[in-house]
Order: sequence, then structure tokens, then C-alpha cells
Amino acid sequence: MRRGIRHVAAAAALAGAGLPAHAVSHVFLVQNSGWMEPFYADPASQFKPLVVELAAAVTQPGDLMVLASFNQGRPGAPSPKALLSARVPAGGARSQVRGAIDGLQPARKPGSTALADTDLGEAVQAAIHTGLGGKPGLVWLVTNNRNSPDNDQATALRNREFYQLIHQGGGIAKALAWPLKMPVQGAQYRANGLMVYVFAVGAQGANELDALLASGRIASVITEPPARLKPLDRATVRLVPRKVEEARGVSFSMAANGMLRADVSPDAKSPLAKIGWNLENTMYPYTIASATLAARSVLGGEDRPIRLANAEVKGLAPGKSEPLASVMQLPVAQLPGKWSLAALGSAGSAYVLPGRIELTLTGQRLELSRAFRERMAALFPGDPLPDIFIPPSSIDGSRAVLPIEVRVHYGVGPLLAVMAAALGALAAAAGAAYALGRPREAWLTVEDEQRTMMARAGTTQPIYDKAGARVASLKTTLFGHQLIDLRDGAQVRLGR
Repeated sequence: MRRGIRHVAAAAALAGAGLPAHAVSHVFLVQNSGWMEPFYADPASQFKPLVVELAAAVTQPGDLMVLASFNQGRPGAPSPKALLSARVPAGGARSQVRGAIDGLQPARKPGSTALADTDLGEAVQAAIHTGLGGKPGLVWLVTNNRNSPDNDQATALRNREFYQLIHQGGGIAKALAWPLKMPVQGAQYRANGLMVYVFAVGAQGANELDALLASGRIASVITEPPARLKPLDRATVRLVPRKVEEARGVSFSMAANGMLRADVSPDAKSPLAKIGWNLENTMYPYTIASATLAARSVLGGEDRPIRLANAEVKGLAPGKSEPLASVMQLPVAQLPGKWSLAALGSAGSAYVLPGRIELTLTGQRLELSRAFRERMAALFPGDPLPDIFIPPSSIDGSRAVLPIEVRVHYGVGPLLAVMAAALGALAAAAGAAYALGRPREAWLTVEDEQRTMMARAGTTQPIYDKAGARVASLKTTLFGHQLIDLRDGAQVRLGR
């Protein structure tokens, strides 16, 4: 099963030497079994151009790319079969993929004129374990969606096995599918459409797929929304704030990256805010038939429940939203006062308190949307796929996390006041230092003789009579002079 792609992995390891840190590994599986005959035979078929443009859009220079055809492996005819293994050059992958796929045609069984059968599971497992070498990456599968190993007509059972691989396979962290309209007519068969899958292997692969979706590069080739296959228990809904009531000095907004921002005035005192949300179903193509909602906030080190006006959701179609009222406690007590060091350090900008809002759906029951069923029936007539597109029964709940930043905008007034006080203190200290260091004149009369002495604050100087005997001491402070240690009978006084 994996022999045909094994040498691809070896070449890939060599091609991957010295890859940049951001490089992504891609394996593209292109079906060429008998059921695909019209996609190859019809002169108007856009099948090969789609593969070329998709590979060119999702890869970047430096990425590792493996391109292989697949049907069903037979002795002497391994599947998948390597077509290309290389690092994507600076000019992109378009010319490489076009050259590798240009001569591809439907395969035949060894020693027979019969067209080859299809084994989707075999191809995907070979790509994960051998093409990627068990490492993170993305596996792309382009197929007419008919899984019939050994020409098995029980396609419903075979498809179910394929979806068990997706949902129960621990290596697949995320899976998406795009059903595409592509009517083609061949000498033996006709078809209305095909399916493009992507399987993200490992947590790193899931992050790479998320980044790829956010970049819009897939959407530049495939304008249809992706149907989610996995996971079905995370990020199933989205909260978008509509309005805030009874919380003076508090406003909410949504950043471009999906971060919820709560802008709070430093004088805000209300501990509660009535927030109106739009609860949006982000799980195309599933309708949330029913679920029970619960929410909580984690802010300022405090984990608090959010009171919801309605704890149930019913019949929420994909991409649609419904209003949801809530009462949320704000971390007013945990916010720094405007005279605190944290506030003074944030003067003129914002003090940011990060946190999150968690929304949990329990007893979740999902149904394929009517529009999706109708689309699948038109693209794959007679295919039982829509019935087994339903998520596993083991998935009866989900969790959505909305990151939030509470931002307090402190003015510069307190900082200016503190700076002014500090400057005043510095000026006073400088004045005191000058006063201490400046010599002062002291006028004395010793035995009817007038004298003038120069003294600095904080000093004590001896005073002698005409005979040279010490008769007193002159002590100088910031507030003046005084005589101390005056000898009995000495004729000494301050002044003239």
C-alpha cells in the first residue's frame, strides 16, 4: 500500500534539508481510478487546472511538496504513485505541478483492460504515515468521492469506514471538505462534481491550516465555503457584541483578529454590565438543532459565571445568528486606581487586563443543513455521502473560547501632578542643599572687639579672646547662629 510513495518520502527528506522555519509540508493526492474517467476525458474539464492552481495557491517558496496519484494498490501497481517530490522554488509551484500532472490518465488494473478501483482510506493513510513521515503537515485529497475498493458496490459502508478514519484517526487534528460543481462527460461515465479534502496532521498542521484559511489563499481558488468534518467540539459558535447597558464608562468592540475588547473608563464603578450578543453558528454545514448554553468569564484571576437570558439554542443554521442577552461581572475591583504605579505607568495609553469568555454547549445535537444536502444530492446523485456526513454520536458537546482584553485608559493628569510634585520636591531639596552649602556672616563682639565670622549651616566653630583662650563656640543652622559652650565671665555676644 505504501511502497509507491516510500521513495517520495525519502526524496522529501532530502529536499527538506535546510528548510526555513515557516516551511509547511504538503502531500497532494490526485485520484486517477476508473470513476474519474470523465474528468480526464472531457476536453472542457477543469480538473487538472484546479489541482495546479490549488497547489500553487496553498504552497509558498521553501515548502515541501509531494504530489502523487492514487487509485487502489495492487501487486505490481502500487498506490499512491509518486509524480513529484520537491521543495517549492522561488517562482512558486505552478509549473512544477502542471508538468507532473499533464500526462496523468486513469489507471488500469495490472494485466487487464479494466479501470482501477478506488481506496480512499489507503491513500490517506499512506500520505500521513509515509508521505509526511509521521510528521505534521497537510494532506490534500482531490476525488470524485466514490470509495469502492475491489469494485465494491457497498459505497455507503466504504464511505462510512473512510469517515471513521477521519473522526477516529488520532493523527488528523482538523479536516475540511469543499464540494465543487464540475459537470464532465466521458466515454464511459459522467459526473457533476468532485470533492477537495484537506487533512491537517498534528496540532502544528492544524495551526498551519488555520493560518492558510486566514490568509485567503485557498479562497482565491475555491470560493465555496469549506464544510467542517473535524473538529466538531471546538469553535462551533461565535459571540459578537451588539450593545452594553447599565455600565457607564464601559464599551465593547471586536478587533480584526477576533479579540473582544472592553474599554473601561478609570472612573467606572459598576461591577455589572448587561451585554447583548449575536450568537453565530460557525459550523458549516451543520445546523445546531438543539443545545444548552452556559458561559463564564476568566478575568483578573477571577472565574465568574455569566448569566444568560436564554440557556437554549434551537434550529440555528450555519452562518446564521440569534440575539443572546447576558449579565457579566466586570473586574472593576481588580483594576488599578488612577494614582497607582500601574496606572501612572500606563498614562496616555491603556492598561490591559487579558482574559477570556468561555461558552459551553452541552446536549448538542447537530443536523446537516437542508441547503447542504440539496447541494450534495445535485453534485453526487445517488451517493449516500450526505447521510454519513453526520458527526459521530460521541460528539454531544462543544466549547468556544473568546479572548478578551479589558483596557483601562488613564489620562495624563495624575501623572503630570505626580511629576509636578516630584519637581517641587527636587527644587526644595536643591534649595536646602544650597542653603546648607552657602557661607553666612556672623557678627560678634568679643571683649568690646567687633569680629566677623563666615560659617556654613551645620557647623560649629570655636571663639577665642584676645589672649587666645577659647571662650565660646558659634553654632550655625539654617535658621541662624547661636553661642554655645560659653565660659563663665566671658565677654562674648552676637551682634555689633
